[in-house]
Amino acid sequence: MFTRERVVPLGHQQITDVSSATSLTVPTGAQWALIACTAQNVRWRDDGTAPTASVGQQMLTTDPAMWYGGKLSKLQFIQETSTAILEVTYYG
Repeated sequence: MFTRERVVPLGHQQITDVSSATSLTVPTGAQWALIACTAQNVRWRDDGTAPTASVGQQMLTTDPAMWYGGKLSKLQFIQETSTAILEVTYYG
């Protein structure tokens, strides 16, 4: 079970180009990710289908960072408009 006291930080990734559907570079052993978008909103999907700028779960720049504990390798993001940035911190 996930508790913040039991997670081990495994790295950070900043993604500055999400102009096309973009996957994460997941470190070995990562089971969780804390994900935030800055500058512009993004869309994401985790079902193996690439999101588009208008299809997928929307993540707003005003949303709090999202904890994600599903299959990290299937997550894909795309910006709704240019200059979006993703900040991702990985935990095991």
